[in-house]
Amino acid sequence: MSESRVLLVDDEEELRRSSAQALELAGFRVDTFASAERALEFISFSFSGVVISDIRMPGMDGMTFLQRIREIDPEVPVILVTGHGDVQLAVRAMREGAYDFVEKPFTAQALAGTIRRALDWRGLVLENRRLRAVAGKRDDIEQRLPGRSQVMVDLRYRVRAIGASDADTLIIGDTGAGKEVVARALHDLSSRANSPFIAINCAALPENLIESELFGHEPGAFPGALRPRYGKFEHGRGGTILLDEIGSMPFDLQAKFLRVLQERVITRLGSNEHVPLDVRFIATSKLELEPEVAAGRFRADLLYRLNVATLRVPSLAERRSDIPLLFMQLVRESAARYGRDDIEISPTLASEMATRDWPGNVRELRNAAERLVLGLETERDDGASPPNGSRLADRVAAFEKSVIASAIAAHGGALKPVYESLGISRKTLYEKMQKLGLDKKALTDEA
Repeated sequence: MSESRVLLVDDEEELRRSSAQALELAGFRVDTFASAERALEFISFSFSGVVISDIRMPGMDGMTFLQRIREIDPEVPVILVTGHGDVQLAVRAMREGAYDFVEKPFTAQALAGTIRRALDWRGLVLENRRLRAVAGKRDDIEQRLPGRSQVMVDLRYRVRAIGASDADTLIIGDTGAGKEVVARALHDLSSRANSPFIAINCAALPENLIESELFGHEPGAFPGALRPRYGKFEHGRGGTILLDEIGSMPFDLQAKFLRVLQERVITRLGSNEHVPLDVRFIATSKLELEPEVAAGRFRADLLYRLNVATLRVPSLAERRSDIPLLFMQLVRESAARYGRDDIEISPTLASEMATRDWPGNVRELRNAAERLVLGLETERDDGASPPNGSRLADRVAAFEKSVIASAIAAHGGALKPVYESLGISRKTLYEKMQKLGLDKKALTDEA
């Protein structure tokens, strides 16, 4: 039991300390946090522990924390601690995916029992994922980066190859394509998976405080610096630092960051001492950085040092054949997140999704799925779902027809990329087109 990890989040220091001591006596390894934001850095798809969080906290509260965890992995067990008046809120949290809740005041024995059950359940989840991967079924990476198009198959191959290494990586992709999802997958595949994953938005850092935010400072380093402070880089020691939209990093700061990359040391503001830094850097950019170098906005030496490995995340326009299945997966996830019944997607709507333009990529497609689940967007009458009484075979055939039709339209009538992306033979594709009454010319004319 000593290897079992518990993340305990509570803004009350005394309660946090006493609870941690009691759980450690019960045999658990406990990490305590005063804020949910800090604890969130330790949550990953491969996280093997349990999260305990107070439901009412300043900043990010327990309900928001729960939703953020579920976005990373909906099967991480979260136990919420509530006051007497928060029981209704806790019940709602259970409907939205919390594992359990305990009401204050609680005994250490009762909490420990709940934790043990949650750890057993989490262990089964992770073992089931491992067995599925060994059996050749969808593994964690395919679940997080779904798609049968060749560009996604290639991306998953490269993620698996690079993830286990410690190589600094540059991820290029359009807005909303899933660059941070790829970064988290790289982190979770590495030996740093149980250490912090810290995301820094280079475009959102306040210019007058950017060095203090990244490198930290000593007392008196500037007006208002009353006590020492760790920067983001030091907080990430042992883990992964994600520099989101690195192309937005100020030019003068790029030289200082280059030194960090090369020497893996930092110097806090107001100090002359070097602090060793054991981190992996992953950077993302929606822009190709070579033109930025040519324009004098990005340092060439930083680009060459950073892109030890480069991954390109395709836009939805580059993998239209994946859109119907991806949309259906996002609808299922949204229904589970909001505690709604599963929604049946008609073949017409699934096919229509592939013909739309999605400038916001997966993020925009996810918003459309959530609107559908929340009843804010409905299908047209001509796109109604099959009645519940229809035969399963008919419904499967209708869905199969929509997927093949959207793939043919997306590839402009070229059949080779269609059967390759769908993972079937050329002969099988022709037979299905004939059986389902699909006309290549009609489909490409419509597109």
